Parts: sequence; C-alpha cells; structure tokens
Amino acid sequence: MTSVQDTYNSRVAAGELKPDTAQIAALPQFERIRTELAAPAPRKKGLFRKAEAQRIKGLYLWGGVGRGKSMVMDLFVDSLTVPARRVHFHAFMQEIQSEIHRLRSQGIEDPIKPVAKSVSDAVRVLAFDEMQITDIADAMIVGRLFEHLFEAGCVVVTTSNRVPDDLYKDGLNRQLFLPFIALLKDQMSVYEMASDTDHRQDRLSGAQVFFTPADAVARQEIDRLWNELTHGTEEKMTLHVQGRDLVLPRFHNGVARCSFFDLCGAMLGPADYLAVAEAARVLVLEDIPRLSRQNFNEAKRFVTLIDALYEARVRLIASAAAQPEMLYVEGTGSFEFERTASRLREMQSADWART
Repeated sequence: MTSVQDTYNSRVAAGELKPDTAQIAALPQFERIRTELAAPAPRKKGLFRKAEAQRIKGLYLWGGVGRGKSMVMDLFVDSLTVPARRVHFHAFMQEIQSEIHRLRSQGIEDPIKPVAKSVSDAVRVLAFDEMQITDIADAMIVGRLFEHLFEAGCVVVTTSNRVPDDLYKDGLNRQLFLPFIALLKDQMSVYEMASDTDHRQDRLSGAQVFFTPADAVARQEIDRLWNELTHGTEEKMTLHVQGRDLVLPRFHNGVARCSFFDLCGAMLGPADYLAVAEAARVLVLEDIPRLSRQNFNEAKRFVTLIDALYEARVRLIASAAAQPEMLYVEGTGSFEFERTASRLREMQSADWART
C-alpha cells in the first residue's frame, strides 16, 4: 500500500502539484488514519470486540479556501483499501433528509437510526468536502446522526472553511446544536491547514476569465480552466432553497459550472443566488447574451446574481456576447446596469477575490 506522503510526492515529481508546506504538514494527519485502518483487527474475545476494533479518531481539517484541503483529502481516499465514500457535505445531507422523509412517510417515527445504519453498513470511511451547516433542518439532525455513525465505527474525515466552534454560527436555536460541536471535537482531531497561499486563485491569477464572444474558442479556454480547477471530476449539486430544488449541473470542490439560462432563465430570486454564492467559491457562467427589453426579466436576475457573487467574493469565469459595458445598452434598466458592468469589470482583476 502506498502512503499518502508517497502519493503526494509522486504527484509533485510528475509536475501535477507544486509542493506546499501547509499541505505537507497535514499529510501525517491522514497517514495516521490510513495506517490504523490498514492494521489487523486486534484478536480480543468478548461481546464488545467489534466496537473496540472499529474506534478510530477521524479528522476535521479546516482553513481558508483554495489551500488544497480537498485535494489532500482526495489523496487519502484514493489510498484506502476499505470501503469509503467521498461526497460534498451539502449533497450528503440532502440525501439524508430525503431518506428521512421517505421513512417517515412509511410510518417510521424515528428514522435517524436506520438511516445511519444504512450508511455505516455501506462504508467504513466517510470523507466530506466543505462541512458547513446553514440549514435548520440539518442542524437539528446531525448530532444524533453522527452519534450513530461514530458508534457504528464509521471514520469521518472532513474539510471545512470554519473551525468547529464557528459551525452554524448565529443559527436559529444554536444552543441545541452545540452538543454536535462537542461530539466532533471528541471524535475527530481538529487540524488547521494554515497557509497564505490560495491555490485556486493562483491558478486564475493573470488568466483571462471573461471571454467574448461566447464561441467555440471561448468554450475551449473555459474547458481548459475547468479541468485545471476540477481535475476532470464533477457531479451535480442540488441546493434546497425555500422548499425548491436548484440544480447546479456541474460542480466539484466549490467550483460550479452553469449556463446563463440555468441561473437566469429560470424563475429564481435573491435567496437562490445567495445559496449559489454560498456553495461555490468559483462560478463558471457561460453564454451570457446581449440584454434588452426583450429579455428584461432575465437581465434583472443576472443583476441580482452578480450582486450576490460580488458581495460573497466569488470568483467568476464567464463567456458573453459582448464586453460588460456593451451587454445592456438600450431599454429599461440599461442605465442601472452600469453598476453591474463595473462590477463585472472589477471581478476580472487578478487579485479581486483576495481583497
């Protein structure tokens, strides 16, 4: 079996990664878990032998965006020989909520335990990307859910942009959530990946991020950036917003890719765009058309979307029919669009999202 450090070194030697001291310092945290998982189970007699053999402390890896947390976690998952699942935390909780709803519809009053059992029966390791709690429904069930997972011997590894004590910060009824934070700190080692380097931004630093016209050449360049940011891995991301499902068709490690029609052609509003800005640290938005009175509603949604991205400091990569100042030159709202054009121009600067 190859250690996480050896895998990292081989990626560096192949030119796929640049060595990073913060990433290298975090690797022993993963190697500890990999080694414990690979060790033979102790031969003990007694009723509780299985439970004792399965108790391995997980890892809560936190730090700023773009530091490479998800990448090193992926190296860890790839090194495992036990059943493991790597999933975005938001997507996992959506699955859990759906399964709880299904079981309740069948008359099961307390479905959390069987839901947790179905998860723990399938995997030995759960690797979550971007743990964050913003939904009250998630906040009310994660404590009992994770308690059952830990009792069943699941090893949980997660990345997050927040220290555990800041999860669900200022959330409704947060006092009911605090035992979950204590559980995480008890069952997982908390480690900060402290670095001043934002690798995601570095990949885009100096790169063209606004392409016009939105033609085959633009798509080719956006494909290249997308592959650099995602390493060719993607999935759908479904956001639950005020009882509705908002689908980001292509998503990986905080990078989302959508068309203008996906986000502005549908009847979406500020809450939807705030959810997008929260889920994605980089948004690739393709095929922005010229805007006018003929597509006034789409133009209004686009303005709202850009405002949400701007305020959340989300990096934008876009293809459009024209440069920002020429996208909306006539019709109701064209004057107000000047602010949006200015923001689009500002968001193209190499260090914009760092400010």
